[in-house]
Amino acid sequence: MNANLTVVEENSLSSIEVITAKSMEYIEQAKALNTIKAYRTDFNHFAEWCKTYGLNALPATPQTVANYLTEIIESGMKVSTLTRRISSISQAHQVADLESPTHSMIVRAVMAGIRRNKGTSQQGKIPVLTSDIRVMVEVLPDNLLGIRDRALLLLGFAGAYRRSELVSLNVEDITFARDGLRVLLRKSKTDQEGQGITKGIAYGSHLETCPVRALQQWIEASKIKTGPLFRAINRHGQMQPGRLSDKAVALIVKRQASAAGLDPALYSGHSLRAGLATSAAEAGVNERTIMKQTGHKSENMVRKYIRMGSLFQENASAMVGL
Repeated sequence: MNANLTVVEENSLSSIEVITAKSMEYIEQAKALNTIKAYRTDFNHFAEWCKTYGLNALPATPQTVANYLTEIIESGMKVSTLTRRISSISQAHQVADLESPTHSMIVRAVMAGIRRNKGTSQQGKIPVLTSDIRVMVEVLPDNLLGIRDRALLLLGFAGAYRRSELVSLNVEDITFARDGLRVLLRKSKTDQEGQGITKGIAYGSHLETCPVRALQQWIEASKIKTGPLFRAINRHGQMQPGRLSDKAVALIVKRQASAAGLDPALYSGHSLRAGLATSAAEAGVNERTIMKQTGHKSENMVRKYIRMGSLFQENASAMVGL
């Protein structure tokens, strides 16, 4: 074979490998980082289970998946977690350009039987309502940590932000206007292409729970001019340069729930987002307006909050004279 041709073929192979690796990066970037991590964790669990029984995880047979689902649901796993495991197994096969065994009749039948037998009701974390947020910020300390947490809690609630969105904000994303705040969210779960979403945060009716004034106080007290909006504060009360983690948001919510006399085990970082939707529904805000603030693309999830928020509106049990 011609030596030059051999070099060309080797270079072409190298180029194809580089392109393939790059395409895999783009596939991963098509989904949120937390979603990718969840897929990997779930599929690794399935792969380890398969290894224990000497079975192939990729490609897996429908019977293997069915057996896996049957065993782990009997171990006490939630139906919602099981559903996510199926998605992870399916994604792994699709990325490998293999037919997914999760679409087979046997897997679908097993899942239908599990749902019927175990039920699909989820015991999720509960929302932080307006009355809760008032107490939570009222008991905050009067120091830099308290100023930061007041701004974080009120902005997270008023903007119905996911915790990852809240900590991704930079000072440059905030614009103070006559009617309130304009907050640019550069990327989110529902905006993976990074087109950006601007939310309006209105002035609060009460000084102590106004998200606009709380954020202004935080920016002034912290003297942050550029970069991450919310940052860690050490035990000496000194602000750190790094961005606050999304896990810290959940810890702050739980800490303040406890300080307010609530059970911290019932709350999470998502409680702020769910709280705005539920509280808005309680106040009679329509579905379209709630979705505009939360950024939900699906009406089903928002309607869940509306049902919860309007549970005691026009309630039959309240109208029969008991």
